Amino acid sequence: MTRVVLVDDQTMVRAGIAVILESEGMQVVGEAASGADAVRVARRERPDVVCMDVRMPGGDGITATRELAGAGVEDPVPVLVVSTFDLDDYVFGALEAGASGFLLKDAEPEVLVDAVRRVAAGEGLVDQTLTRRVIDEFARRRGPVAPEASAAGLLTPREKEIVDLLCRGSSNAEIAAALYLEPSTVKSHLSRIMTKSGARDRVQLVVWAFGHGIAVPGA
Repeated sequence: MTRVVLVDDQTMVRAGIAVILESEGMQVVGEAASGADAVRVARRERPDVVCMDVRMPGGDGITATRELAGAGVEDPVPVLVVSTFDLDDYVFGALEAGASGFLLKDAEPEVLVDAVRRVAAGEGLVDQTLTRRVIDEFARRRGPVAPEASAAGLLTPREKEIVDLLCRGSSNAEIAAALYLEPSTVKSHLSRIMTKSGARDRVQLVVWAFGHGIAVPGA
């Protein structure tokens, strides 16, 4: 059973998400109305996923995400940002802070359920309607980074091709079609790439690739 902590300053929002998730067999093991409380509850409950709002009084979601899932956190907790905000500093701040996914609050219930399951499974997710826009804007804001030989040397030529397509917003099926591979082969490659890079999921692999110059903005 997938265990979830809900973080939002609006009680009705938390209640609505809880109904959706619990109707699909998931268990809400904790709730919080601020980033500071989110960190305490998540560290106590160790859920499979934290559904995190961004703007809240008493501690924002980005700071909480960094404390739960940021670089250097020894035992990170996967965070799915569920926000009303589209392309703004909150989204990119959350990704850089270590979020495993981002979803708009107006997403359909089945999309929310799928997102929670995917983040719990270590796949990571960005709202399909925003994927390419998010990646393009994220890359633009980061700017060009000189490739790091040590990072580039971790990957085989095929793995570099897969990372490049991933950073363009391609799905596993699209990567497979472009490289004439089976989707299962792409999934296996991505699993090995994440092990090599230390990335926990697809979203953080994109962050790693841009941050180390493996992917080039606008390429």
